[in-house]
Amino acid sequence: MTFARIQRQSDYNLFPSSCPIVIDNGASSFRIGWAGENDPRITFRNIVQRPRHKATGETVTVVGDHDPALMKYFDCTRSPPRSAFDSNVVYQFEIMEYILDYGLERMGADGSQAEQVDHPVLITECVCNPVQSRSKMAELLFETYGVPSVAFGVDAAFSYKYNQQLGICDKDGLAICPGFTATHVIPFIDGEPVYRASCRTNIGGYNVSDYLKQLLSLKYPHHMSRITWEKVEDLKMEHCYIAPDYSSEVRLFQKGMKEAEDKTRYWQLPWIPPPSEEPPSEEEIARKAAIKEKQGQRLREMAEAKRSSRINELENELQGLEFLIGQLEQVDEDDIPSFLVQTGYVSKQEIESSLAKVAQSLRKAKGEQVEAEEKAEPSTTDKFPLINIPDNMLSPEQLKEKRKQLFLKTTSEGRLRAKQKRFEEELERERQNQQDEERRLENPELYLEQLRAKHRELSEKLDQRKRLKTNGNHTNGNHNLSGGVGRGERLNAAQKERMRLLTTAAFDRGKGEDTFGARDEDWQLYKLMSKDNDDEDEGPDEDEAELARISSRLQDIDPTFVPKTELGSLQPSAEVPRFRPLTKEDFQIVLGVERFRCPEILFHPNLLGVDQVGLDEMAGLSLRRLPSPGGGIEERMTNSIFLTGGSCLFPGISERLEAGVRMIRPCGSPIRVVRALDPIFDAWRGAAAYAASLRFPEQTFSKMDYYEKGEDWLRKYQLKYTL
Repeated sequence: MTFARIQRQSDYNLFPSSCPIVIDNGASSFRIGWAGENDPRITFRNIVQRPRHKATGETVTVVGDHDPALMKYFDCTRSPPRSAFDSNVVYQFEIMEYILDYGLERMGADGSQAEQVDHPVLITECVCNPVQSRSKMAELLFETYGVPSVAFGVDAAFSYKYNQQLGICDKDGLAICPGFTATHVIPFIDGEPVYRASCRTNIGGYNVSDYLKQLLSLKYPHHMSRITWEKVEDLKMEHCYIAPDYSSEVRLFQKGMKEAEDKTRYWQLPWIPPPSEEPPSEEEIARKAAIKEKQGQRLREMAEAKRSSRINELENELQGLEFLIGQLEQVDEDDIPSFLVQTGYVSKQEIESSLAKVAQSLRKAKGEQVEAEEKAEPSTTDKFPLINIPDNMLSPEQLKEKRKQLFLKTTSEGRLRAKQKRFEEELERERQNQQDEERRLENPELYLEQLRAKHRELSEKLDQRKRLKTNGNHTNGNHNLSGGVGRGERLNAAQKERMRLLTTAAFDRGKGEDTFGARDEDWQLYKLMSKDNDDEDEGPDEDEAELARISSRLQDIDPTFVPKTELGSLQPSAEVPRFRPLTKEDFQIVLGVERFRCPEILFHPNLLGVDQVGLDEMAGLSLRRLPSPGGGIEERMTNSIFLTGGSCLFPGISERLEAGVRMIRPCGSPIRVVRALDPIFDAWRGAAAYAASLRFPEQTFSKMDYYEKGEDWLRKYQLKYTL
């Protein structure tokens, strides 16, 4: 299955079998038409792609340009576009067969006519095409398509001869063809190319486009999906140019001058501005209020249902406790412990306490006002009745309950002590604040000065302790890593005491027999040494609390006071990136220095790491390779430097080439650079005019000649352009 958008021709059968078919087989485009016409009938990109249909899995063959609307149904990720060329030389003849099939089918040949082409074929090739590639192409045309005769010619030579007939260039000259993947320079003497003096560089329009795509992808990585090959080709042909002086042009953009700003181009990507937020209307406000009221009503209903369920649970629990107390009153005194074991309660007081709590919770759930009665705090014996009972009089379950009550008693007492301590600290703080306020009112300036001095003294004291602690922790043995701090300054009092104990123990062991551990007092040494950090944690807590109180006081009465923590925060830090809405400028592709930097590789291939010469040096090299440099042939060559090929369409290339050739030629040499009338289609037009001449059949070789003479005859075959 093959598809494309090119319209199929309908007059294939109207041309006689003697009319040749002309094919300009370029690495970028494939052009096919009839000899004697002004324009080719069919033109498409010389590539083939074989994607799979996403639904059916069927493999299709896409030749040339394709419709993006159709390609959304196919998976192209595993089948990129493929070319039959490798640096202007055809080497993939399976792909070439797809291209020829499509070209002949679009010309109007049906299935049988495509298999048996009765027309001679003139096909272009590159300069000094390898005989293996020419032999495979002849085999493909003769064996697969059955053409009667074939002729091979160089595309740049056909373009030169076509423009020579129009008077644009002379018989003697240089044809420079910067093509798609390579650049050729061919000297012409008396209208015939001198291939022995030609030269080639593996730099062309493909490298310019690829270089531009790389630069834009690195510059705008978030827009890589939009920077497609087709769009880069359009940007290259629309905006790129050759700088008259590359270094001066780069300095112009480095300085950011007005001229550089005028030469900058912008490519605006599709961008939809975010919708502006308008204030809600009265209807919208009323609608949201109604929704909110509805949601509130639902929540109130859920809360009421939950409250009713809670009241029912409490009433059931209250009835159960009242029934339990009623049964307990009917039980004999001796049977009470066994009865309580069955109920899970320890005493009657515990049941009554639970009954009071449930009754109070029930009144709260019903919304009744709870009487603020100051109930006497139950005694420890009532709250924890099992504490004072010996263990041998308790069952295993009661022993567990006794341990639980002991834990609860200890916890509650500790909580009460902490509460009392906080209350006393609060009273002391209020008393101290009241005294400070009285002192401040007596003499505000003296009070503020004393407060600042106290704050400074405490800050220095805490910093000194922190520094000593840090130096002590970051040193080991005799290695001084604290920046020159002595051993005595690194150790605090607790650490010094520990070192003294260790030294004493070692000294005692060195006197004679080691008897350490024989007495119980010896083991107290480990307890003393373990108190390394106990003492140093006592003082700083009080000092830090006092410093925090003084800082808070200074903040209240001194507007110029800045805490130490805020001073640290004022230091410069990495700014947290803030979110901002995307604007139109975020979707712009700026083409500045890239406009002339990319096509500059035609004159300086070393920008891409290719160790070859540029167009101007290629012209000088070709002149030096001429077989007979005498007789003013070089002056005649430089007087007709001819540019053809798609990459010579860059503005400024003629002036730059002329300046480059002038630097390598003697002073006063005539130099004239001209460009083809149509650098893209003149090669096909020249081949079509050549194939329409009466002597063209003399320049072809037939299928019988191919079978008889074989590859050796193709090696010696050379087209004569002057008929």
